[in-house]
Amino acid sequence: MAKQTVAEQFVDILVRAGVQRLYGVVGDSLNPVVDAIRRNAAIDWVQVRHEEAAAFAAGAQAQLTGRLAVCAGSCGPGNVHLINGLYDAHRSMAPVLALASHIPSSEIGTGYFQETHPDRLFSECSHYSELISSPGQMPRVLQTAIQHAVGRGGVSVVALPGDIAAQQAPQRSIEHAMVTERPTARPGDAEIDRLARMVDDADRVTLFCGSGTAGAHDEVMTFAERVKSPVGHALRGKEHIQYDNPYDVGMSGLLGYGAAYEAMHECDLLILLGTDFPYNAFLPDDVAIVQVDVRPEHLGRRSKLDLAVWGDVRETLRCLTPRVRPKQDRRFLDRMLNKHAEALEGVIKAYTRKVDKHIPIHPEYVASILDEEADEDAVFTVDTGMCNVWAARYLTPNGRRRVIGSFTHGSMANAMPQAIGAQFLDRDRQIISMSGDGGFSMLMGDFLTLVQYRLPVKIVLFNNSSLGMVELEMLVAGLPAYGTHNVNPDFAAIARAAGAYGVRVEKPKQLRDALRGAFDHKGPALVDIVTDPNALSIPPKITGDQLSGFALSMGKMVLDGGVGRMVQMARSNIRNIPRP
Repeated sequence: MAKQTVAEQFVDILVRAGVQRLYGVVGDSLNPVVDAIRRNAAIDWVQVRHEEAAAFAAGAQAQLTGRLAVCAGSCGPGNVHLINGLYDAHRSMAPVLALASHIPSSEIGTGYFQETHPDRLFSECSHYSELISSPGQMPRVLQTAIQHAVGRGGVSVVALPGDIAAQQAPQRSIEHAMVTERPTARPGDAEIDRLARMVDDADRVTLFCGSGTAGAHDEVMTFAERVKSPVGHALRGKEHIQYDNPYDVGMSGLLGYGAAYEAMHECDLLILLGTDFPYNAFLPDDVAIVQVDVRPEHLGRRSKLDLAVWGDVRETLRCLTPRVRPKQDRRFLDRMLNKHAEALEGVIKAYTRKVDKHIPIHPEYVASILDEEADEDAVFTVDTGMCNVWAARYLTPNGRRRVIGSFTHGSMANAMPQAIGAQFLDRDRQIISMSGDGGFSMLMGDFLTLVQYRLPVKIVLFNNSSLGMVELEMLVAGLPAYGTHNVNPDFAAIARAAGAYGVRVEKPKQLRDALRGAFDHKGPALVDIVTDPNALSIPPKITGDQLSGFALSMGKMVLDGGVGRMVQMARSNIRNIPRP
């Protein structure tokens, strides 16, 4: 067997784990690893312009595939730049490995140039963060890091000094078979039987679903039909549970709509399925609550539980459904479906009233046209802020589309770098970045990454020259907007100057053709859409209690616009209600 350096061994282990690319920015302490990648045909180095973009790209790739993705940063400032994207990946349970290269091992602890302590620095945003101090340590540390990231769902960090990476690896270093996929887990029979009794004893059951229902759509629908349950969802559960759902009552939370809130508060038994929903102000405190989650540390940290069930949602429902008695009474379900349709009908008027003539353009109109023009299997990456609102209310899930965002960490500037990772997975799939002008400009340098690699990402830029969600937060708190206005350039002109397709849209009648032109273009494209910064309005009634609590008052906000094609879905569900 030919001798290897530690860096070459490191790269070979990544290839064995199924890794096809590393995202990062080169630097001296990373040079041995980057050179090993250069000489290995099975793996690529993706050069981004900022390490934060590398971490976001890896996180998006991991979320879309469920498999390990990798990013890297050079010593000190290089790997410190990874931290925000790693926080997002970790909180999204995305299996990501970060290589934090380090200063020369003999200088650690001396205050050397660019010295940090990455094994400590990343401890809060990882399941595993360790320093490799000798060549013989490397294989086991890297393999352990991979298994933590994959097995527990989240980030692992390996700190590797550049001088150790360049040394010869021991001939008989320990390598073993690696875990690269997570198993499913089902609860014990005693828990299933107890949950079945609670369901049988309840007259009104509501399901509230999060991202843990991925892959469990059929099981949720079968269970909902058996117990005549309304089905609501959190934002991260939307793509997995809303489509083909005759029991849909919308979304609860800061961006909520429809009757999900009412269904959760007017039931006898609320079952939380695969959700770590963070806003306890929206959860009831006077109904029985059951939570099902594969991560036991999530159980009960948002609300008092009457039963905690540790298990995968799909496997839990497969065991549970045959054990519960079918319910015949649909009155609660039908009442919630009607209430949901009425709630949606009540907010579509602003959207339908001369919206195609309004200048500046209504952002709701942009989102609705985007939803119509996008491919049926498009991947949307969504900036935090008002783009979250438009995605939640206007993107129509169908079981094939995906929606990725910083939905738990809530970082700005996530959409475009996440689109980079999504597009590298499949150059033929339509990847759309729904970017705000604030988020896009924050990491705008990595637009050049799209151009450099000819990635056909389509950036749909909601340009209202403001930090819209922050303005709303100030409004809710009774404060005047301050420090939220952006003086923006013509972003389309910048795109063209960079060598990409760019078009600016200032009138509604230009919008559809502009989107079609961008989507038809074979390379990267940016559509700079000037949208109305005053798209938000306060409802006629808002209580003092709502004003004193941001979360609840935000949930009661009415946004000028509506809920896109969800209105038609709600109407269809009402038409399907059995008549006596």
